[in-house]
Amino acid sequence: MYEKIFEIVQSVDDFVWGWGMIALLLGTHLFMTARTGFIQRKAITKGIPLSVSTEEEADGEVSQFGALTTALASTIGTGNIIGVGTAIALGGPGAVLWCWLTGVFGIATKYAESLIAVKYRVKTADGRMQGGAMYALERGLNMKWLGGIFALLAMLASFGSGCGTQINAISEIIQGNSPIYIPPLVIGIVFAAITAVVIIGGIQSIAIVCEKLVPFMAIFYVIGCLIILGINYDYIIPAIQTICRLAFTEGAAAGGLVGAGIRYALQYGVARGLFSNESGMGSAPIAAAAAKTKNPVRQALVSSTGTFWDTVVVCLMTGLVLVSTVMKNPAINADQISDGGELTTLAFG
Repeated sequence: MYEKIFEIVQSVDDFVWGWGMIALLLGTHLFMTARTGFIQRKAITKGIPLSVSTEEEADGEVSQFGALTTALASTIGTGNIIGVGTAIALGGPGAVLWCWLTGVFGIATKYAESLIAVKYRVKTADGRMQGGAMYALERGLNMKWLGGIFALLAMLASFGSGCGTQINAISEIIQGNSPIYIPPLVIGIVFAAITAVVIIGGIQSIAIVCEKLVPFMAIFYVIGCLIILGINYDYIIPAIQTICRLAFTEGAAAGGLVGAGIRYALQYGVARGLFSNESGMGSAPIAAAAAKTKNPVRQALVSSTGTFWDTVVVCLMTGLVLVSTVMKNPAINADQISDGGELTTLAFG
């Protein structure tokens, strides 16, 4: 029975993340890139300085940096650490390139969706700022019914691709590294309680925690990657060559790394790339709409830097760490591992 259910779920997954979805996602990213005049260049040169600045007497509940870190909190970790490991395990090393390119072009989509979220946000009776795709659909396109559908699907996605995926990854890593057995249910309850303490206070409470926690965990992780890449310095160039080669062709590399060809590399690379930065998903603009800002373009530039940090930087570093480590340590047997969390844990171990 369980095997049949797994086959059905796998068939649905293959259909959803088939060529149609890939064309839709990459097509949207490319269209937005062209439509905005390659906004990526401004997102880096102007967005990063703006992210640590403030606007006096602007409407909003949290700082621009707080809105940025709140959005990053849901992507840095499971998305661009475990997610990249999953992409490599299922699509081969070549998936790293497609994951990275999805992030590069996804910056434009993140810019566009954040801009309209701030432009069409509303102030509630108690002075709070609320916005997102649902408000843009209602106020910009006069399609309130579609905004309602989006809000419902976004809520459901927060349980599935959000909370469910993240706590599953946390549980697997804890169980794989803990000297004693801890039931997954216990892990889930503990983390649910910790999360509740933060989110019950609303967007301001979430932003306060994220402003302190996200930069620390990101810097800590990047330093770890740099140390590992320093150890694997002699395999960095071979790793880059392997990633580029297996992004388009089938083949094998040192350490049991196997590329399944462009179809699977593209499929899993794009899928993990989207999950990593959530560009176009509509979740990050909800946080952006609460930022203290008078100018939608300003906040859009700040929000777009989130995709730059978590995919263009962190995803790339994770991919290089995993591929170079596996190539240098063939005992990992990457071809026998299908779980991204396990692969990442072994590589860092």
